[in-house]
Amino acid sequence: MIDPEKIIQMGGLALVTAVVFAETGLMVGFFLPGDSLLFTVGLFCALGILPVPVIWVLLALTLAAIVGDQVGYWTGRFLGQQLFEKKDSRFFKRKYLDQTRAFYNRWGGSAIIMGRFVPIVRTFAPILAGAVQFPPHTFILYNVFGGVLWIFSLVLAGYGLGSAFPWLKKYVELIALGIIFLSVLPILRTWWKERQRLKAEAHL
Repeated sequence: MIDPEKIIQMGGLALVTAVVFAETGLMVGFFLPGDSLLFTVGLFCALGILPVPVIWVLLALTLAAIVGDQVGYWTGRFLGQQLFEKKDSRFFKRKYLDQTRAFYNRWGGSAIIMGRFVPIVRTFAPILAGAVQFPPHTFILYNVFGGVLWIFSLVLAGYGLGSAFPWLKKYVELIALGIIFLSVLPILRTWWKERQRLKAEAHL
């Protein structure tokens, strides 16, 4: 997992915007720290570490998230069934697509919204939606709603924390480590569930 603090300090809002786009629009973006990065950006805005008005952060990142999902969707439409025949590589694993399909089958169209908050799923959900020919006009509605909800909830959560407790600036590094730990938990949970499922299948 890439350190969100390093991303912000190295490239500011421009790099953060690029990361959000990559995580939602490119199949190689599943390893990027989406949730933790958004929360940290909001926190850094409030503490003055990132000298950008939070409204511009919200607008830039929301646009990146929405455009990213649209790129992912049309990539899936273009690839179609070829996507399911694609071999594993360093940046693509078939199991990630299978995990997203299971999530999609369980939640239907709302997976496009809910998947924003689930690592790996938020990268592959729009691609899978395109591959299965999800109606484009309906996808746009889910995409916009999910993008706004994802960006605003996490950025404003971080911003609210920093505004309420400005003394947290002294403990930025510890907070960043804590955020990274929390962001890794869903990935570990997914890995553990997949491991248990494979064990159960092996005993059948």
